[in-house]
Amino acid sequence: MSDERPDAPNAQPGAADGRGASGRGAANRMRGGGGGGAGDPARVGRADPAAPDDSTLRILDVNLNRAREALRLIEDWARFALDDEDVATRAKAARHALRDLARMAGVERLLAARDIRGDVGRDTKTPQEGRRATAGAVVGAAFGRLSEATRGLAEWSKLVAPMAVAAPESAPGDGAVATRPAPDAPGTQAPDAAAMAERLRYEAYDLEQRLLSRGGVRRRFRDARLYVIITASSCRAGWFETAAAALRGGAGCLQLREKGLSDAELLRRARRLRELTRAHGALLILNDRPDVARLCGADGVHVGQEDLSVAQARRIAGGERLVGKSTHTPEQFAAALAEAPDYLAIGPMFPSATKPQSRVAGVQALAAVVGRTQIPLVAIGGIDAENCVAMVGAGLRRVCVCDAVAGASDPEQAARELVAKLGAGRE
Repeated sequence: MSDERPDAPNAQPGAADGRGASGRGAANRMRGGGGGGAGDPARVGRADPAAPDDSTLRILDVNLNRAREALRLIEDWARFALDDEDVATRAKAARHALRDLARMAGVERLLAARDIRGDVGRDTKTPQEGRRATAGAVVGAAFGRLSEATRGLAEWSKLVAPMAVAAPESAPGDGAVATRPAPDAPGTQAPDAAAMAERLRYEAYDLEQRLLSRGGVRRRFRDARLYVIITASSCRAGWFETAAAALRGGAGCLQLREKGLSDAELLRRARRLRELTRAHGALLILNDRPDVARLCGADGVHVGQEDLSVAQARRIAGGERLVGKSTHTPEQFAAALAEAPDYLAIGPMFPSATKPQSRVAGVQALAAVVGRTQIPLVAIGGIDAENCVAMVGAGLRRVCVCDAVAGASDPEQAARELVAKLGAGRE
């Protein structure tokens, strides 16, 4: 895979990805077109949009095909192997963006320039291409082709004046790739194909991390129904015994939340919980401490509205770990979606003694957002075995609790009752 990614070590902005002064000039020139092809250096930079070079069109065509094929493979893996609706939806949106990109270049002239029989590299294969050891290797190879193809598209699109296309029928939603700005007069403004290809390239990098670095843990979180917060002051028994009981009762995820401990003690407890959750096949999340999450090998970190941003937490915790975020209002929910977390917590559903809020969002707030995103949502705040059925009624079978389990006389039984009420059905 290309080493010119934005996250590559020692990468300099505007250098490896060609977006410095000369790169910006090339992006501006694409609006007037560049008739010269790769094999004609003397013609580079000459404006001739009426007669684009066939070799340039062939390169665009093959890279569009490579990118579409790679995205279909990635989408299928996310959809059928990992049940990751978020990544599958974003991959599909990227495929549709490629279709728009082809229209910008002109589908008819791309097809006219295609020359399968004359392609001297058609039968050139390496031994590695004929075999893949694992499904992950198949998907990894697809991401390799996708990043290379989108880089090629970003560069070669600068040489072809785009065809005028109509404005999109609707604005891109959650997970969609923004393909172009809305024109003043639909069908008359030529979009910036090179800039769009560049956005697709960065989208590919993000999807690769989500799917290959933490695709497995994302699926495990999606499958979890009961998420229990472990805070010693809320536990009727010892914190470790309570955690073990919650796991025996069916909790799929634990969050360690301790604000008053020394760093050394917090890390000691986190490591003990890491061993415990691993033995039960459950996930471990650290509250507000991406550094400790990384040190103890936790599966993720959870941040609040006044904590680090999702991007900041991910930089510290590492790209292989989940980052979740709390939201309490529709405005916070919309803003958090833009940060691209792995899951969002919504609440409080009911008044809660664990973390009192001045405003109770209520079940109606949950019902209003359930259909707005494909990432996993978690209802939180004042939930117990009696009122959790309201979450199911709102379309959500994943809840986070503290007192309902940790403060119960029998945490194992309390967890088991919650899991039974939530059921095993899919959202």
